[in-house]
Amino acid sequence: MKILVLSDTHIPVAAQDLPEEIYKAIEGVDMIFHAGDLIDAGVLERLKSLKETKAVCGNMDSKELCAALNSKEIINIGKFKIGLTHGYGAPSEIMPTVRKEFDKIDVLVFGHSHAAMNVKKDGVLYFNPGSPTDKIFASKNSYGILEVTDKYIEGKIVEI
Repeated sequence: MKILVLSDTHIPVAAQDLPEEIYKAIEGVDMIFHAGDLIDAGVLERLKSLKETKAVCGNMDSKELCAALNSKEIINIGKFKIGLTHGYGAPSEIMPTVRKEFDKIDVLVFGHSHAAMNVKKDGVLYFNPGSPTDKIFASKNSYGILEVTDKYIEGKIVEI
């Protein structure tokens, strides 16, 4: 199974729409995760119309959008538990901040810092896809792909 992972799309503030490359990549995946800061609920609706989509609320999302989304989710895929959250606080402390949100997980997908991350620490894969539209805290735009098999789960950061 392949999962396209987005975060911090900030539409329409950072861009009017997702980059075309994202829509092309969606054709080759089974599911989409969005780790918050959508800003526009229309983005979520469009993603849901293309593939099954799991999303959480971010700190920049409207009250209405946050009323429709949880701040964190646990998604079970095969034998793996994936924690999905946006994150908060200082980017330099993002890993311990998001980690304390979940107990037993195999992967922790998050956003907030806009800086892509694909790091395994203490048996947990920390995966931040970065932002496909906003480079405020990063030098490049990016998104992520998680590949899940019955034996492993691994992440890949794709620079735009």
